[in-house]
Amino acid sequence: MSPLVEPGPPLDPDRVSRYSRQLMLPGFGESAQRRLQSARVLVIGAGGLGSAVVPSLAAAGIGTIGIIDDDDVELSNLHRQLSHGVADIGRPKVDSLAETVAAIDPECRVITYSMRVRSPQLNLIMNGAERWDLLIDGSDNFPTRYLTNDVSVLESIPLVWGSILRFHGQVGVSWQGHGPTYRDLFPAPPPADEALSCELGGVLPTLCTAIGSFMATEAIKLITGIGEPLLGRVLFYDALTARTREIPYGASDDAPEITELIDYDLFCGMQDDDDLASVSAAELLGRLRAGEQLRLLDVREPHEADGRRIDGSTLLPIGDLRGGAQPDAGDGTLVVYCEKDPRSRSAARILLESGVDDVVYLAGGIQAFASVGGDTVSSVREAL
Repeated sequence: MSPLVEPGPPLDPDRVSRYSRQLMLPGFGESAQRRLQSARVLVIGAGGLGSAVVPSLAAAGIGTIGIIDDDDVELSNLHRQLSHGVADIGRPKVDSLAETVAAIDPECRVITYSMRVRSPQLNLIMNGAERWDLLIDGSDNFPTRYLTNDVSVLESIPLVWGSILRFHGQVGVSWQGHGPTYRDLFPAPPPADEALSCELGGVLPTLCTAIGSFMATEAIKLITGIGEPLLGRVLFYDALTARTREIPYGASDDAPEITELIDYDLFCGMQDDDDLASVSAAELLGRLRAGEQLRLLDVREPHEADGRRIDGSTLLPIGDLRGGAQPDAGDGTLVVYCEKDPRSRSAARILLESGVDDVVYLAGGIQAFASVGGDTVSSVREAL
């Protein structure tokens, strides 16, 4: 594989000293280091994977790093997102991560984009004043994964992608013209209600640094031209057994030609829920144990609630809510839940449209609540 980036100017003495341990690697040398110094890498996501990838790239000598993310640092991030600390809670993740990079290497140029990654925004970034050599996708959702793949195809640049969930991780490289792409491996997204995120499925914290290191390594290999990148191979890592395995795959004759960016939420069957507020299972459990005044509304069917429900909740099936029934008025946030969360999202939207302002849905539903240790009961209060 030819190097992706041309070498920059010769290294000054301080940079030679900084990178001495990698300059002496067989087949690496100053030429490879100068390529890293000239490289411009755009990273999507400043969470579990991004907070592992970005510091590794900065420490290795990448000259310019772009970071895209719209989230703020939360307490629940800190067990796995090691670039953020307690003092960063409430700050934009991109700002916290940029500060981490500055502490590693002040000469590394960081460009932050505090925004949600969607087609128009990413298209503007790719066609703006900055020229990017490589994309790295550390997102946690399928719409963004397909979006970054298609951008890499249209821009003719490589994409390094990774994903993590529970105890397993995957890493791959997508680069049309040099090997198959993400769409060849995953032609169609899974059903929206079957796609788990780390928030709903959980993640072993050390998995983030393991997979993030693999991703950073692939980026370094592509930029410098050393080694064999993960083209046409996806690497699976099982943290519980400490085993890795490879799945080879090739280009598909049935893969659609990518000519433009599309609505990837629609493509993946995702609803546009930007106007809906949610609460995680862990956050709800914490608020309940803290004695916060909350109203719990179960929008499942009676036979489902007979099996288990959150203690203190009121039953109002989604069908009755659609027919015009309303929950009793009361103080405190109204938390709507179902078995997972599709019905509760619909219920929250109905309630918002009917004039109920302080309403959130429980992400992952009662399944997620029970999985984090939340107590449930089998009796049901009288329906409204």
